Amino acid sequence: MILAGENLAFGYPGRRVGQDVSLGVHAGEVLALLGPNGGGKTTLLKTLIGLQKPQGGRVFLEGRPLTDFPVSERARRIGYVPQAHAGAFAFSVRDVVLMGRTAHQGLFASPSEADRALAQAKLAELGIAHLGEQPYTMISGGERQLVLIARALAQEPRVIVLDEPTASLDFGNQGKVLRQIADLRSRGLAVLFTTHDPNHALRHADRVALLARGTLLAKGPPADMLTGPRLAELYGAKIHTLHGRKPGDTAFLPS
Repeated sequence: MILAGENLAFGYPGRRVGQDVSLGVHAGEVLALLGPNGGGKTTLLKTLIGLQKPQGGRVFLEGRPLTDFPVSERARRIGYVPQAHAGAFAFSVRDVVLMGRTAHQGLFASPSEADRALAQAKLAELGIAHLGEQPYTMISGGERQLVLIARALAQEPRVIVLDEPTASLDFGNQGKVLRQIADLRSRGLAVLFTTHDPNHALRHADRVALLARGTLLAKGPPADMLTGPRLAELYGAKIHTLHGRKPGDTAFLPS
């Protein structure tokens, strides 16, 4: 596995959020972490990528303890995409993407022409090159999320971790972001993303992990994990399952 947690306990000083969680993602695989609000998904992600220290257990990157890697080395291997936000400063879209190159340069180094060319290439790959000079604060939520993905790609990582990448996005922009997740897998990257929507996990993940109240309830193939009874247990709500005419055409709705 590229990134894995073993028997993790995680949380904040004086408060444990979860424990006994073992979870990992392979190269060329999409793993979806599914669960309700307050279930510990974001805290687990931050622990896996080293933003928070585990309260127990260990995290491994490329088969080695994460603590063996200096922060700069972690940044070259792990790309992190937080939930989209408006941002406090009106940096241009291109400058936001260039920030991903600090993993290779150092915080105060000036970007080279090669860095600028790489940032432009990542914008083009995501279909947002035309936004390069736009202020990041003035573009749409879906466009901001694509910019954050481009920034993570500019790090040239081996694994990308996305925290609820479709949260608060309209239907069209959700589709754009989810298509990019599928494209990242096709490039051989390991992808871990969190979501509240089982339909996103069903259609775009190779494996699914179900997390509630800091406990990993189950993990496995989407067809096995995403069933009405399992989702009812996960969310504590009745789930209505819609079946299409073709095998595998399934969707879930709260009822």
